[in-house]
Amino acid sequence: MATLPQVIPSLSSSTAIITPGAASQAVSFSALHKQVNTVRSFLASLALPPQSAIAIALPNSLEFAIAFFAVTYSGFVAAPLNPALRQSEFEFYLQDLKCPVAFVTKDENEAVVNAARKIGKFVEGGSVRIFTVAGDDGVTVSRLDGQEAVVTGWKGKVQDAKAEDVALVLHTSGTTGRPKVVPLTHLNLTTSIRNIVQTYRLGQSDTGLLVMPLFHVHGLLCGFLAPLSVSAAVVVPARFSASSFWPDFVEHKATWYTAVPTIHQILLKSAAPEPVPKIRFIRSCSSALAPSTMRSLEARFHAPVVEAYAMTEASHQMTSNELPPGQRKPASVGKPQGSVSIKILDQDGNEVGQGREGEICVKGGNVTTGYHNNKAANESSFTTTGYFRTGDQGKVDEDGFVFITGRIKELINRGGEKISPVELDGVLLEHPAVAEAVSFAVPDDMYGQEVHAAVVLKPDGAQASEHDIKDFMAKRVAKFKVPKKIYFTKVMPKTATGKIQRKNIADTFFRPQGKANL
Repeated sequence: MATLPQVIPSLSSSTAIITPGAASQAVSFSALHKQVNTVRSFLASLALPPQSAIAIALPNSLEFAIAFFAVTYSGFVAAPLNPALRQSEFEFYLQDLKCPVAFVTKDENEAVVNAARKIGKFVEGGSVRIFTVAGDDGVTVSRLDGQEAVVTGWKGKVQDAKAEDVALVLHTSGTTGRPKVVPLTHLNLTTSIRNIVQTYRLGQSDTGLLVMPLFHVHGLLCGFLAPLSVSAAVVVPARFSASSFWPDFVEHKATWYTAVPTIHQILLKSAAPEPVPKIRFIRSCSSALAPSTMRSLEARFHAPVVEAYAMTEASHQMTSNELPPGQRKPASVGKPQGSVSIKILDQDGNEVGQGREGEICVKGGNVTTGYHNNKAANESSFTTTGYFRTGDQGKVDEDGFVFITGRIKELINRGGEKISPVELDGVLLEHPAVAEAVSFAVPDDMYGQEVHAAVVLKPDGAQASEHDIKDFMAKRVAKFKVPKKIYFTKVMPKTATGKIQRKNIADTFFRPQGKANL
């Protein structure tokens, strides 16, 4: 049984993190460990209750790494949040987790700061204490007023994490509308890290270029923690940029990257260096990869492309195709990896035969033991034998390869971002002119799925344009959740029993040419 500090090297002089750009720097494992320990002492001085959830609303950066490791190594719970969330979204997450502390950026933090002030009454002690972190030769923790916090001289005990401690919490949207809290223990994370390392034969000679956000399990587990665990370096730009991807890849001699299909498609459309640098492999995950995109990537970049299947509840990876000389199958998400067990079950929980479709269910040391404070979700999501129901429909072929054939749940998967349509319906219905609203997924070449919505305006003569509604939503939800297209109708299609089925709504309004059937 392992904890994160037991699998991440601490004494090595080799490079751990490279932050590219004008102020490029390379930080060794030993220097990183020293900075982490400084922040651990600071956290200990705050006398927080064990297993307190600490929000980390930071972009991809050395500072994120320092905060994440300091929190998890100390037996606290890291709660990474997208720095681009709106105030109302920060209010929900901070209140839901009762975060007593939040780490934020020095600039552009108004939304999270205002949210923290508003929901302080829900947190023990009556406030959310907010700090910034600056990592360089040393490390500085400051309050938002600019006054440096005391980070040295702490003489008290610094707590150590245990394998059964929750290390990370992430929210995953559900069809009920309210996001569910997924707690992942140190054992969950270290099990997943080990599986990923074995699958892709990661070693110290590898250098990964991180293009996925660290507030997502994809970037955090596969793109960041797994390579660090084998003393490999990770190049960590603040965000993905097609214009800087290849210069960074070449300059820092990267050997691989993992991304969603959307990013692969962007890179295919962007200028690549000639000759193309040697790439050991390209990994694709978090959304279905079209076989044509896989072929194009391999032809353009002369590297094997391996597609994997993952989800938050499984600490990311569950299955993957194999690196050469192993077998890869286009349109398949590969085989179970490491200690992961996959079964295809019918609605009664019985295993179906080879090649037959059913719900993909997973079990292993990487899988969460259950959602936080959500008995109903746990009862419906786990079988009596401990398998987690993914909500995806699929089948397994004669070689053990898993094929996903549909989505049982109604989530919208936009380039790997899982969006609850129920959440969007609620926001749409807050518009003073909207009487009915249904959001739904439509196919999209770039993102896999895109968000569209249909609305019925109130019968009192209320007026609203597509621009009005989009602008209204943009002020309340993250940009990627705003519907790309709004359809107006006088009658919302319903079943004979008065129910609204999203698939029927999508079929009614969306056409591949973008025309609505009204």
